[in-house]
Amino acid sequence: MDAAAAAATGAVVIVEPGTPDGYARIIEARDRLIAAGLHIAAPCPHSAACPIEPGTDWCHFSARVSRSSLHRQVKGGSLAYEDEKFSYLAATRFPPEPAAARVIRRPQIRKGQVLLELCTAQEQLRRETVSKRHGTLYRAARDAEWGDSWPPHPAEPAS
Repeated sequence: MDAAAAAATGAVVIVEPGTPDGYARIIEARDRLIAAGLHIAAPCPHSAACPIEPGTDWCHFSARVSRSSLHRQVKGGSLAYEDEKFSYLAATRFPPEPAAARVIRRPQIRKGQVLLELCTAQEQLRRETVSKRHGTLYRAARDAEWGDSWPPHPAEPAS
């Protein structure tokens, strides 16, 4: 890890399985990269200590991956896809423009509201409830996905 940090001129990205052990390796790498002078770009919106209490939970995300017929046979699956869990870290030599917060769990969409679990730039975990009365923000929350930055950036002006 130290060699990767020393060799990095732009960024270092590390991906591990989305398990408690994979997350523990990510946290260890995170600490070493920060000590080597890199800045955390994602998924964390800060370079301070992780607010997730070790042993109680872990930060991970999900990506849908296509399965070949051989893959389905080997794993005994019937679906043409699999939701693969992973933990990751991106660190850069230059300070990134941090997100205000990152959605760290799949948003829960309820009637007239969306519940978001967030890791914030203030180095804490927070649950935010976005209701229909929030208008545009509510529509954005309905479309938010696990791993997205929050709040969403406004659309770029048309040129």
